[in-house]
Amino acid sequence: MNPGAKRKRSALARLPSSESGGRESRETSCTDMGVIKRKNIVKGNEGGLKYICDVCSADITSTVRTRCAHAACVEYDLCVPCFSKGESSRDHDPRTHPFSVIEQHSIPIYTRDWGADEELLLLEGLEVYGLGSWSDVADHVGGFRIKEEVCDHYTKTYIESSNFPLPENADPKDLSLIEEIPREEFQARKKRRIEQRKEEAKIAAPAAPKQKPTASVPACHEVQGYMPGRLEFETEFCNEAEEAVQHMIFDPGDGVNPKTAELEPEMELKMLVMNIYNARLTARADRKKIIFEHELLQYRRNNNLDKKRTKEERDLHNKAKPFARMMNHLDFEAFTTNLEYEHNLRQAIGQLQDWRQMRIGDLKTGEKYEQDKQIRALRPAPTGAFDRLGGVRLPKTNPPVEIPSATTALTAPELPERLKPAPHPRNPSSAAQPPSSAPHPGSTLVTPTKGPLTNGNTNISATPSSQLKPKYSVPALGGTAPLRLTNENATDLHLLTKEEADLCSALRLMPKPYLVIKEGLIKEAMKSGGGLKRKSAKEVCKIESSKSTKIFDFFVHSGWIQKV
Repeated sequence: MNPGAKRKRSALARLPSSESGGRESRETSCTDMGVIKRKNIVKGNEGGLKYICDVCSADITSTVRTRCAHAACVEYDLCVPCFSKGESSRDHDPRTHPFSVIEQHSIPIYTRDWGADEELLLLEGLEVYGLGSWSDVADHVGGFRIKEEVCDHYTKTYIESSNFPLPENADPKDLSLIEEIPREEFQARKKRRIEQRKEEAKIAAPAAPKQKPTASVPACHEVQGYMPGRLEFETEFCNEAEEAVQHMIFDPGDGVNPKTAELEPEMELKMLVMNIYNARLTARADRKKIIFEHELLQYRRNNNLDKKRTKEERDLHNKAKPFARMMNHLDFEAFTTNLEYEHNLRQAIGQLQDWRQMRIGDLKTGEKYEQDKQIRALRPAPTGAFDRLGGVRLPKTNPPVEIPSATTALTAPELPERLKPAPHPRNPSSAAQPPSSAPHPGSTLVTPTKGPLTNGNTNISATPSSQLKPKYSVPALGGTAPLRLTNENATDLHLLTKEEADLCSALRLMPKPYLVIKEGLIKEAMKSGGGLKRKSAKEVCKIESSKSTKIFDFFVHSGWIQKV
């Protein structure tokens, strides 16, 4: 017999026959051939098991109840009034089925503050939920018992008992605690304890919600593949190290030659493989120690700190990372900080030497020199008439915007001009000057476009000015109001010109289907040399005839297709 069943039968022996019979029937129904099954008894709001009358559904947890002992009725309980009236339900037959009267035994048998009913519930909870699930066992016991209290009681009463696995007062003839503390006094103490803990639970602060997942799986944490519950990674250093020793067997007495008392070659080979395996485990532990000591698992914090550094500081920090293996975290932080300070000092010294060569004697002049230097760097190289590479020379791209480094604080800490953006080298007001003379009536006004590529017009080719072309007015559809298009209700509105947006608004057409129609019409026109018939346009558009006609006229007016 296992210790749990032995303790349970010892507790049952301390109770009267009615309670013992009811508990034995419950024990038989809960475990069959050692398989643990959960009971179908409801848990109350205050914890513990809650018994309900199967006829009137009354709460009979704290009162006397009658349980059917027939095999056809499993855990069938009746209250005293229903039992006295002969009430029944389901397969219960009160005339022929045997029964047992179960009384609430709130009397101490092992300790002064635990009753016999709580002792049985404790053993039942351990049998159902398993040893170690103290939270579930405490809920099973009820009476506002907490898990620490339940664990301490089980350890002191059962584990540390001199009669292990039985408690100290396991003798059925020992009635010292029952005679010392009467039933009424014990129940009054239990009621006061429950009421006190109820009040404490009401005024207690709510428990903080869990921020991190309870499961230690690789997908639940900042660093993918790390399992903090096991302090391991999904892919370890030398991840195949265990494959060399997984089938190795060491038997007592093997590997030693009885005649020479020396190791056999096979055993020497095994010991060599084990030494290699232990060396790999040591290297794996050393790498984990570096990761934990330098806080490399805090990916978000380290990434935010790295974004605040300049490109030169990031490169310097990455080059210094190998030295972290021989330093602790504080020494490495001080080492990298001093390296960055040295780097900024060297930049400041080089800048001051450059100013000295240019005979700059004050900070204001040096600031003006730096601004002019940035302007010259942005200005494209001049091309002369005899420059053979002038036509193929690519324009110089703007350097990327970089965060000002700490060198600024070492050269001119009081000058905010260094942080201001440099002005554009070209004079923006020159493009707005009117032409000196009016165009000839017979000539074509040519204006280079400065916007992005739109409707086939590039930003480097000369196109006829739109001022000479009459603006296309879109006639509204009869009986319908124009559709109001905004960036909120039309996501592709920014891809259209103002005239196309007006056309879509008048025709009550969204930008996305309009772009599909536009692409189809231009492709169909390219097949026939740029020309298209109105009838063919209607077939391509596949919309109402009035709308397709207006779209076709707009394309012809814009010069994208020719009317055939």
